[in-house]
Amino acid sequence: MFLSVHKNGFTTHSPHLIITNHAPRVDRCIRPGSEPCLQRSREHSQLEAFMNIPVFIDFEASSLDLVASYPIEVGVCMADGTLHDWLIKPHVIWRDWSEKSQQIHGIAPEVLQREGLPISQVTHELNELLHGMTVYCDAWTFDCFWLHRLFKSIRRKPEFQIDSIAVLLNPRQIPRWQGTRNEVVRDMNIQTHRAANDARILHETWKRVQSLKG
Repeated sequence: MFLSVHKNGFTTHSPHLIITNHAPRVDRCIRPGSEPCLQRSREHSQLEAFMNIPVFIDFEASSLDLVASYPIEVGVCMADGTLHDWLIKPHVIWRDWSEKSQQIHGIAPEVLQREGLPISQVTHELNELLHGMTVYCDAWTFDCFWLHRLFKSIRRKPEFQIDSIAVLLNPRQIPRWQGTRNEVVRDMNIQTHRAANDARILHETWKRVQSLKG
């Protein structure tokens, strides 16, 4: 799912703190024959940069109803760009459905029944993948609701936190986000409104926004 910067306003913040991990500093060796030390220094620098790349999550849902809707697909883009995606077989008591939303994400109810994974499996694998992390989304109100509805339906708790991408951006970057995202979608030429693809778009947009000057 994607909601524009204007629509979600980047005004909803969760109380979670961002903890940035840094790899230990490795001093550069200057003595003759120090190439292995230089290599280790470069590797540690690359590791530090990697550790500072956020993990992104995205959901597709039955509708945008914040009472009756439920998640039908969840996608994650890890710091290295690796994608994970799960179609979700709806809980037996979940009945909400929006034809308008289906036209956007293209996932039919019969596909969920045929190819969707059990909620117990999806939640277990999410916890295994994201344990102890904070992951970021672009529509916190909706994504947080769908995440907790998913886990609550089987009385399981997520072992990770979800927060808004707003907390990752400074005041100069926020107005640039939407235009940069549009460029990413155009350049990548991938289907939007599928969870893993949208998480990847967040990943690529964040990287480009970080590189903008001025």
